[in-house]
Amino acid sequence: MFEFIRNHQRWMQLILLILIVPSFAFFGVQSYSSFMSEEPKMATVAGHPITQREYDQARRNQLDQYRQMMGDRFDAAALDNPAMRQRLLEQLIDQRVLAAAATDNRFSVSDETLRNTIASNPQLQDNGRFSPERYRAALAAQGLSWEAFEANLRGQLAVSRVLDPVGQSARVPDAVAGSVEHALTEVRGVRTRRFAAADFRSKVEVSDADLQTWYDANKQQFLIPEQVKAQYLVLDEAAASTGIDVKDDDIQRYYDQNKTRFGTAERRRVSQIMIELPAAATDTQRKEAQAKAADLAKQAAADPAGFAELAKKNSQDFGSAAKGGDLGFWTPGTLPPTLETAIKGLKQDQVSEVVQSPYGLHILKLTTLEPGKFKPLAEVKSQIVDEIRKQIAASRFSDMATKLTSLVYDQRDSLQPAADALGLKLREAGGITRTELLPPEQAGANSAAASADSALLDSPRVRQALFSGEVLRDKQNSGVIELSPAQMLVVRAAGLTPAHVPPLDQLKDKIRAKLVEERAADAAAKAGEQALEALRKDPAASLDGFAAAVDVSRDNPQKLSRPVLDAVMRAPAKPLPEYVGAREENDYVVARIEKIEAGKQDPAVTTALNQQLSSAWGQAEDAAVLKVLREQYKVQIAPEAAKILKGEDIQTDAG
Repeated sequence: MFEFIRNHQRWMQLILLILIVPSFAFFGVQSYSSFMSEEPKMATVAGHPITQREYDQARRNQLDQYRQMMGDRFDAAALDNPAMRQRLLEQLIDQRVLAAAATDNRFSVSDETLRNTIASNPQLQDNGRFSPERYRAALAAQGLSWEAFEANLRGQLAVSRVLDPVGQSARVPDAVAGSVEHALTEVRGVRTRRFAAADFRSKVEVSDADLQTWYDANKQQFLIPEQVKAQYLVLDEAAASTGIDVKDDDIQRYYDQNKTRFGTAERRRVSQIMIELPAAATDTQRKEAQAKAADLAKQAAADPAGFAELAKKNSQDFGSAAKGGDLGFWTPGTLPPTLETAIKGLKQDQVSEVVQSPYGLHILKLTTLEPGKFKPLAEVKSQIVDEIRKQIAASRFSDMATKLTSLVYDQRDSLQPAADALGLKLREAGGITRTELLPPEQAGANSAAASADSALLDSPRVRQALFSGEVLRDKQNSGVIELSPAQMLVVRAAGLTPAHVPPLDQLKDKIRAKLVEERAADAAAKAGEQALEALRKDPAASLDGFAAAVDVSRDNPQKLSRPVLDAVMRAPAKPLPEYVGAREENDYVVARIEKIEAGKQDPAVTTALNQQLSSAWGQAEDAAVLKVLREQYKVQIAPEAAKILKGEDIQTDAG
């Protein structure tokens, strides 16, 4: 809703990074003497250097964090560029400036504040309460001691005291907030008339001389970057499954071993009458128990329907006795073997003889028998074949991966031997640049973008391998690139097309269409501007061609585009009607403003707006304080930093 305000929200907040080592250490509570060296320096703060070694370490840490977050989508070329390096250097300078200010002003943090900060971190809590075990585990995962971590955190908290009071106390003046809210909610009634470029295209003429002139002046717009044509092998489940023949005997065996997966197993519900027989029972006690059990078994067999009542009155397993002896559905493997054997031998409503177990003497009745229901083999055969094939393929994949790794190094200048040995198809695709895959119209029919493997070839790791020295310059096979646990790729450069601009003959149609569109847009704008001038001279002129009136505001633009809305809302509130015009892509729109009204205020929106404005205000004040501190501590960026930021002579393993 307030998008342009949200874009300026204050981000200067302290974040506890327990699981990621901070990109740079806190320097403020120590003297700067340890930084003095003869190493190349990037900048100086109060005469003390930020060395290239410190910068390189921070840069490696930053790239490592990106690599952990992005996984296979990590692209060092996209993230490690001059703009990103400049931003990192500015961050290091700001940290050093804030640390110096914290040291000079003797900012410190109490033990209680440090404890409360650590305890409030959700990553270190269990059910909302601080967990010492989680704290120790988090530190151990990063190889940090609690002393080092807490000293670092104490330093960060001390540094935060330089700017936090500034930003947190910032409050936008009521007059400013009121003015912004009024601008956001003000309602204007408008009609629009569109002058479409499409209506002027047929009148546009473009000569061959026009094409040549435009091509000569703008040919770099069509520069096709350096691109590689790649040969590659893909090892995945499909490749490992090729040629697998699943025999009928294997299918039958798999079905028998996994039958319960293809239906419902037989279920038996059992009731019992149990007479206790302790292991230490005397002969007399044993005879009495056996006699009682035999009598109950005789009664139950004579009247199976009365089994539940008999169990309630006589069973000494009081848990089941209350339920008429019901034990529920029997799960194989949960009862003593003697009882399970007896249960398996019973028919529906049949009562067993007396069965002894370690718990006592039992009379069992099968109260429910639900036969198993299984899909026939013919119905699940295709599923079984797929599962068997996947199991075999998984084993073959492991063996093939090992062989592939060896084969691509045995003959470094060709992938054909590896393809022949493993039965893999040698594939080809072109149009692969250092940063993207070119579309077919630029790379040709054999483009990687048109290939079924485009998602694989668009991996940053694949592009990095193709443009590495040994692959691109020396024409060697790459190593095995593991894109996922079940997908591997090996590439080699089969050809290199230098960066070039296609000749005019190949671009004529595209340039002609561009010039026609541009000139039609200019003609539409000219017609619109002439109509606008006429309407301003005669506000009462006919409204032919204008759409129905709509009420718009910055908060509710209806269907007005941003350029037209901005023109409407910026128009002065003078006697109406007022006319304004604006380009909307290739068209031109004239708007007639017929009314201006104050919008309705919502207390909740007002509160949120004040908070957002105050946050933006605080960010601006933070920036102003940092600017003053940079001047106070005489920040200077070293001349040699420019070359380092461009990527020259940087010692790093970021790639």
